[in-house]
Amino acid sequence: MTLKVNTITDTAGTGAPDASNGVTIKGTALSSVSQMEYTASSSEPTSPSGGALWFDTSDDTFYMYLNDLWYTIDYTPPIRLWYGDRGLFAGGASNTIDYFTISSAGNSTDFGDLINIPLDPAGCSDGSRGLFGGGYASFAWQNVIQYVTVANTGNATDFGDLTVARKGLGACSDGVKGVFGGGDTSGSIPSDVIDYVTVATTGNATDFGNLTVARRANVGACSNATRGLFGGGLSAGGNVNTIDYITIASTGDATDFGDLTEAKRSTASCSNATRGIWAGGYAFSRTNVIEYVTISTTGNATDFGDLTAAKMDLAACSNGTRGLIGGGSTSSETINTLDYVVIDTTGNASQFGYLSTQRKDMGACSGD
Repeated sequence: MTLKVNTITDTAGTGAPDASNGVTIKGTALSSVSQMEYTASSSEPTSPSGGALWFDTSDDTFYMYLNDLWYTIDYTPPIRLWYGDRGLFAGGASNTIDYFTISSAGNSTDFGDLINIPLDPAGCSDGSRGLFGGGYASFAWQNVIQYVTVANTGNATDFGDLTVARKGLGACSDGVKGVFGGGDTSGSIPSDVIDYVTVATTGNATDFGNLTVARRANVGACSNATRGLFGGGLSAGGNVNTIDYITIASTGDATDFGDLTEAKRSTASCSNATRGIWAGGYAFSRTNVIEYVTISTTGNATDFGDLTAAKMDLAACSNGTRGLIGGGSTSSETINTLDYVVIDTTGNASQFGYLSTQRKDMGACSGD
């Protein structure tokens, strides 16, 4: 006979029984059965017993303690999503937030309004909450970070402040942290500052480290669930082709990843779990070039294809399949068109639809 018990109460039915003499099943006292020891922490447990498990929260690694040593357990962690199928474009001489369903081509729908009207903010998300940080508004560089819940239309709310007020920065996320890098401070001085927030928790940013090159003018940033990349920009010496990378879960200075195919600024970047792309920008003139890297492998960028037109000052986001690249300016006008590409498949971009107004210098992110 098999006896299945969900709950045991005392005879009065009011609480747990007092088994003062212990419980024995098939001759074995439950108190003698060893329990699996498990710890989740950023530091090694003290005095572990044999067979103990430890999940190192600092680098998402599992260990088992055997024969006085910790051994790594190989496993594939779940992918933290930092994107979704709703793409948001905000700022750029307007406080309007537009949204799109990235998997379906079409024109924008009104989402709500930003707190102010920033030029050159940067956007990122954890898949649920979208952040827009920094920018230039009311004749001043901004340190304001504002947020929305991507699934619910409405106006933005104050989140906290960047460590340094700046515009033209880049932003990316691993699904937990939102990281802001580069930009320019008052007087258009290029910055190498990287700071971060926990997207799900409002509050001020914390110092993360520094880029390898101080740069401004719409640094293009993208990420997967592990690495964040910052490419292009304008340094004190001119346009840069440098791509830096960081491990988002671990604070510290950026490391050189490789180079873009050309030195340029005012580009837009987005990614899926494997590839990061940079589209458009200004090299010797406005460019239509799209290029890509494999995020997990350092190296130089490779040609991907072309935008529908040469343009700069654009913004981009992704749903993990499509990259949506919007706004910016051509040599003759500020535009409201959006292009899209399938990130895993190289080739030229196709037209997607239109923003609500012609604008450039926006921030973009995506979520569900």
